[in-house]
Amino acid sequence: MKATGIVRRIDHLGRIVLPIELRRKMEMGTEEPLEFFVEGETLLLRRYAPACTFCGGNEELREYNGKKVCAACLNRLKTGESG
Repeated sequence: MKATGIVRRIDHLGRIVLPIELRRKMEMGTEEPLEFFVEGETLLLRRYAPACTFCGGNEELREYNGKKVCAACLNRLKTGESG
């Protein structure tokens, strides 16, 4: 992970502004969804990209019991195969 030297405060509504320099460098739009991860005291942001709950793939995703599942894993679930 590379430090940027940019420090921001959380406002009274819990918001953080991502500086335009970072958004330009990352080629991010203003309406782009982000995903949050926490590891210890580290907060990571990443572009949200839907992926299969089981294999992490992103081809032919479908909803199954509220989770994103690819067609291959869905077939394995239906047939009772282990992956």
